[in-house]
Amino acid sequence: MATKLDNYAIISLGGKQYRVREGERLLVDRLKTDEGKTFHPDVLFLGGEGVGRLAPSVQVTAKVVGHVLGDKIRIGKRRPKSGYRRQTGFRAHLSQIEIQSIGAGRRAAAAPEQEGSATKPKQEQAARPAAAEPPRGYADFTVADIAEKSKRWRIEQLEAALKFERSHAKRKGALTALESAIAAKREKES
Repeated sequence: MATKLDNYAIISLGGKQYRVREGERLLVDRLKTDEGKTFHPDVLFLGGEGVGRLAPSVQVTAKVVGHVLGDKIRIGKRRPKSGYRRQTGFRAHLSQIEIQSIGAGRRAAAAPEQEGSATKPKQEQAARPAAAEPPRGYADFTVADIAEKSKRWRIEQLEAALKFERSHAKRKGALTALESAIAAKREKES
């Protein structure tokens, strides 16, 4: 069985990608976040235990330990036979960060609830009244998607989607498609 240390994430900071684990410290390009503050970098990949997921919906929490200067880089220019010599140096401005947690956040809190609901008998789930909510991912649907998929939705979902559309998006094509689908469902029932 894999331990928690086997889990890793690939994050993106300042246009660069880093493979990180919990408790790990690394130097990155200077961040605008103050010392001692935490932040959530973009997570590109989550892996571990032989399984990987692209674009996961989990959070990585990182803390800025301090702002430091990198090693000095010496740059020398010279032209032979002319006596031309120039020397300059450079030190990169870096931030040292520590990865505090991988996978904490909304997803981790919702996982126990999902596991518990999966173990309940199907009769208990069926006895519970259906919540009047639009279908999952409705806010991301285009008008064409709504017109096509609304024919398969239940009347409660259609009414919830119509209510959502009137209060949020107010897309004329979506309103028309939902109203016609509701009328067709009611006509079928009677």
